Amino acid sequence: MATTRQRFNFNFMGKRKQAAVFSGLLLGISLFSLVTQQLNLGIDFTGGTLVEVGYQQTVELEQVRELLSATEFGDAAVQYFGSARDVLIRVAQVEGKNSADLSGELIDILKQSGQTVEIRRVEFVGPQVGEDLQEDGGLALIYALIMIFIYVAFRFQRRFSVGAIAALAHDIIITIGFFSVLQLDFDLTVLAALLAVIGYSLNDTIVVFDRIRENFHRMRKGTPVEVVNTSLNQTLTRTLITSLTTLLVLTALFFLGGELIRPFSTALIFGVIIGTYSSIYVASPVTLALGINRQDLMPVEKEE
Repeated sequence: MATTRQRFNFNFMGKRKQAAVFSGLLLGISLFSLVTQQLNLGIDFTGGTLVEVGYQQTVELEQVRELLSATEFGDAAVQYFGSARDVLIRVAQVEGKNSADLSGELIDILKQSGQTVEIRRVEFVGPQVGEDLQEDGGLALIYALIMIFIYVAFRFQRRFSVGAIAALAHDIIITIGFFSVLQLDFDLTVLAALLAVIGYSLNDTIVVFDRIRENFHRMRKGTPVEVVNTSLNQTLTRTLITSLTTLLVLTALFFLGGELIRPFSTALIFGVIIGTYSSIYVASPVTLALGINRQDLMPVEKEE
């Protein structure tokens, strides 16, 4: 028996079929939404002009949209930015006009409401830059997964590596699908959060795999399912404490960090939750399904 104290005795692997159905359902919804609705890409990827304006009094978003609907900016995205007096307007690229021209025209249109309006911030991203950022962001995710596969294969065993990559791909697809289903803005901060989710989920998975490897050596008569269950129960306290403390920080960022940090914290909150789930119900079951056993983890004996 393992000498490590075990506080829980949950039969995690007894529910792995139900978990597989649940994960398949989430993946299906995510992929369906990505195909039909796609992502609500932010200005970082699509290109265009972002204008932040400030009013002296509160203003209704519908009033702003009505003023813009009769102009060439009818498709502009309008939202509050922290308060009901601060408004963020995202305008698609207009050929032949620079950001100064666009912001000037927007202010003239918004002043028709009779309120005093001032420009707080103007950002411009060219379409070519947006396309390059999309390509580079996708490559960053792919390179990260390839390096993780190599690392886990060297540290543990190839079957563990497949399980880790399956869990990470599961987390990325479902997190991106979450943004697609709710049509939340997907910008560079969300992409950075995805890379952070990969690191968090991998760390959790590595801890579980390390304990599985130890218990395969200690539990001589245990079956692979028993070894995995014991390992998950032994690391459960650590997993819960790490996840809860991380979520406390991210929740504070979500409510107090302002609009700029909110997409980042949203992606991380959802990613931490789904990453904790996948380290238990995706990485380990996939490794078991590939037929991991004690012989795979025993060191190779050197011949004299």
